[in-house]
Amino acid sequence: MAWQGVARAQQAPATTSQKISDGVVRLGFLLDMSGPYADVTGPGSAAAARMAVEDFGGKVLGAPVEVVVADHQNKPDIAAATARAWFDTGGVDAILDVAASATALAAADIARAKNKVIVFNGPGAVRLTNEACSPVSVHWAYDTYALANSTALATVKAGGESWFFVTADYAFGQDLERDASAVVKANGGKVLGSVRVPLNNPDFSSFLLQAQGSGAKVVGLANAGADTTNSIKQAAEFGLTQGGQKLAGLLVYISDVHSLGLKATQGMLLTEGFYWDLNDETRAWSKRYFERVGKMPNMSQAGVYSTVTHYLKAVQKAGADETAAVMTAMREAPVDDFYARGGRIREDGRMIHDMYLFEVKKPDESKGPWDLYKLVATVPGDQAFQPLSASRCPLVKK
Repeated sequence: MAWQGVARAQQAPATTSQKISDGVVRLGFLLDMSGPYADVTGPGSAAAARMAVEDFGGKVLGAPVEVVVADHQNKPDIAAATARAWFDTGGVDAILDVAASATALAAADIARAKNKVIVFNGPGAVRLTNEACSPVSVHWAYDTYALANSTALATVKAGGESWFFVTADYAFGQDLERDASAVVKANGGKVLGSVRVPLNNPDFSSFLLQAQGSGAKVVGLANAGADTTNSIKQAAEFGLTQGGQKLAGLLVYISDVHSLGLKATQGMLLTEGFYWDLNDETRAWSKRYFERVGKMPNMSQAGVYSTVTHYLKAVQKAGADETAAVMTAMREAPVDDFYARGGRIREDGRMIHDMYLFEVKKPDESKGPWDLYKLVATVPGDQAFQPLSASRCPLVKK
């Protein structure tokens, strides 16, 4: 099981606070470093974590902060085994991201059993704050409910009332299809069918032919990462949009749009929790990130920076890295940074913050390689995310 130590610190000096277990605050990141989600999490998320630790000063309560990264290869058993080893013998105090939903759900079970903090930026499955919620978990960047509630709603209102879904066949894709279907039906639309596609599938031809044959006005892509870019590329080759159908990318990252180009993606509606060009603060931080990574950050990568900073502030406030004290401090403090203003962590673990509906620019509207979005609407956090009244989390009192 290969671990990559990032920003590895020396053993803490004797003066380090005795409130820090083994004298070091270790933060774990279970990421896809080489698979279909490597571009949207992976090395970019690890870089954001390093930036946050460095900007915090490299220490908290006198103890050095160490970042540890592992590649879970998109396998839940590897994610669970790594999380268990980190908590049992690796001295990891918290896991602050797990890429992809199936692996996140596996790691969340271990964190709950070991009573260790775990936070999610890469995965989207809404069940992380519903059936799988726990007192030690937080869902930070986005989820399938927020994506569906913004993108699907806007698409239906624009005339896309009939849908066919091309869905990644695991927790994230299933949740995204379910949440988007509910929005479509609640607003007078109908779902004509769906097809499940294995993760990291290179050939979408048979699935797209089914979508084309359905006659649906909208083909909803309930997938992410390389699966999204491959399905969009191949949809163009099959002439889906030329034939009058619209593509709705339900999780599209800025790196996907940049990779595909504006000619292929222009006019697409999408929802994000962050965009580098929103304001002066997002531009300043993103410029520093770009200088380090060579590309602009997406919402999950920027979310990692925000998460690490919020966690370290909570340790500082709690005066220890003990789980219950840190979770209390994290819940009590608002999230006020370049990522979110007035963000808050609810009892189900959902971090509530504004989401943004964007339209991809036309090629002649763009002023540079990363000038890709037009802001259509800001969706307030209490409207973007699932209301507590609909929660299936056993921690929520009704």
